[in-house]
Amino acid sequence: MNRTLVSDVKNHIGEEIKLQGWVYQIRPLGKIKFLILRDRTGIVQTIILNKEIDISNVERESVVTIYGKPKLEKQAPNGVEVEVLKIDLMEKAQSPLPFEVNRATELTNVKIDSILDHRPFSLRNPELSSIFRVQAEIVRSFADFLRQDGFLQMHTSKIISAGTEGGTNLFPIQYFEQTAYLAQSPQFYKQMMVGAGYERVFEVGFVYRAEDHATSRHINEYLSLDFEMGFIESEQDVINEEIRLLQYVFEQIRKNCAEELKTHNVQLPDIKAIPQIKLGDAIKIIRDNFNKKIETENDLDPEGERLICEYSKKEFDSDFVYITYYPASGRPFYTMPDGTGLTRGFDLLYKGLEVTTGSQRINNFQMLIDNMVKFGLKPENFEFYLEIFRYGMPPHGGLAIGAERLTQQILNLKNIREASLFPRDRYRLTP
Repeated sequence: MNRTLVSDVKNHIGEEIKLQGWVYQIRPLGKIKFLILRDRTGIVQTIILNKEIDISNVERESVVTIYGKPKLEKQAPNGVEVEVLKIDLMEKAQSPLPFEVNRATELTNVKIDSILDHRPFSLRNPELSSIFRVQAEIVRSFADFLRQDGFLQMHTSKIISAGTEGGTNLFPIQYFEQTAYLAQSPQFYKQMMVGAGYERVFEVGFVYRAEDHATSRHINEYLSLDFEMGFIESEQDVINEEIRLLQYVFEQIRKNCAEELKTHNVQLPDIKAIPQIKLGDAIKIIRDNFNKKIETENDLDPEGERLICEYSKKEFDSDFVYITYYPASGRPFYTMPDGTGLTRGFDLLYKGLEVTTGSQRINNFQMLIDNMVKFGLKPENFEFYLEIFRYGMPPHGGLAIGAERLTQQILNLKNIREASLFPRDRYRLTP
């Protein structure tokens, strides 16, 4: 007999079926026992009427096979109940469990480190598992949209000889007789592939930043959603591409993750236009409207990001806001200058947190060399990257979206580690 998934039980009323999954709950009610079964598609209530069926050795979270007949039952979850004809214990769960996982609210008092210590087990919790269903939809729809828009997916090396941002915050590794590094970004490779003639490329891959912090918004290994596009007029082409991309991603999440959004009590906004505020203006708005002292003119600190998003929500009714025209001193060396000491760089903030960094890039060989020198870099160390610029590089630009940060903000999670399956931060290397 083939296995029937829980989501398909309603299509087999009155038939004998085989279910397999985990014991979600056991509820005795006098001589009757209810056993709630969970598989990857949901939960179903089963009822044991036959006194000969012994479940005394069955613990919660044990793996079982149930043979039974479904019937309609208004009071049961999803309006269907399965009368058990036979139950086989496939694997008994050990007791005690690390913590309770069978109701969304039961993990509210469990510390996040304990959840992460028992990560695979914790994902049996419906609320926690739903996070990664949403994240999977973000990644799928990101890739689907870009493919439909003429982008080619690529996979670049994560072992590199030099950093993309001047050699800081790199994880060194021993690579035979040499020192190599884990990639901070596929940035160089994206640009090289545009110059190679692909024109439009994207990548979904992990990147690594050796930043010595432990905050609710940083992890040292994260999933980066990158794209790069050639023959642009300015960074506005990149921004417009991202707006269309986000509209598609949010539409797909609404369509395919309705239950997950309901679990987190989230309603996704309709993305129309996204306001843009120059960094200098954003700093002035924060000072004038919130009486906050800004420590640097190069960027916004976390509190500044939160406040400018608060302003954007009030003034433009938008959870998103682009911050544009960053000073050259606060952007990577490959960012296109605008001729006034500012750049064609931008960040996208969403509900108080930066989720995207992007820009138009320098495409002129000599300008790129000169900018490297200004940043204190030695061009000869980057010949592998610079070579393609010698032979005609079109105007181009791109961006990177942090998948965990976007997931965190969509679902209103308190800590980015909740949006990482196996987070790597300052103190965690397992599981």
